[in-house]
Amino acid sequence: MSGHFLLAPIPESSSDYPLPKDIKLAVLGAGRVGKSAMIVRFLTKRFIGDYEPNTGKLYSRLVFVEGDQLSLQIQDTPGSVQAQDSLSQAVDSLSKCVQWADGFLLVYSITDYNSYQSIRPLYQQVRKVHPDSKVPVIIVANKGDLLHARQVQTHDGMQLANELGSLFLEISTSENYEDVCDVFQHLCKEVSKLHSLSGERRRASIIPRPRSPNMQDLKRRFKQALSSKVKAPSTVG
Repeated sequence: MSGHFLLAPIPESSSDYPLPKDIKLAVLGAGRVGKSAMIVRFLTKRFIGDYEPNTGKLYSRLVFVEGDQLSLQIQDTPGSVQAQDSLSQAVDSLSKCVQWADGFLLVYSITDYNSYQSIRPLYQQVRKVHPDSKVPVIIVANKGDLLHARQVQTHDGMQLANELGSLFLEISTSENYEDVCDVFQHLCKEVSKLHSLSGERRRASIIPRPRSPNMQDLKRRFKQALSSKVKAPSTVG
């Protein structure tokens, strides 16, 4: 799949090309699960292991997914979400981001069981804001190369994803760019399909339905025509 995915900076407005579709993604998860590293790896192909705690950066790129031009925005989120007493407060603070986004990556680290426990409340927050279950959500288990430090088994992630009705992928951001690219590519495609369906419904609601003939009106006109013929004076020879 990744071979059909190209990246480019978003250019200045040009009349030579149609406007790309807007795709807005949010990457949610606990601290130090590799959210920023995933985004940067996807956009630059480079892996950077250490990041300063972020306050929520927004990344923008023009991308091509299987021939479709997309204007992609990716919202990185602060890593303050933990499965602790402050969880509900932290989740509430993400409400604006959740309202803004069209698709979601929920990320945990296989080396941090607490980060795994934060996925369910994050998912519940997404569904609270977007009750339509069609809004795509992908659960990502990151740091799949650190098997010696694993605290969350693969089947645990799969079971949680099945319960929540989401796609599940286990990846290593540091070792496999293709897997990271496939995660973002799949989410872009799902959001794009959702936009296409919404656009079709919107156009269908705007186009007025043709009015069907009023049979009573047709009968009335027919009787008037017959009546006018009967009442017409005959010509005297």
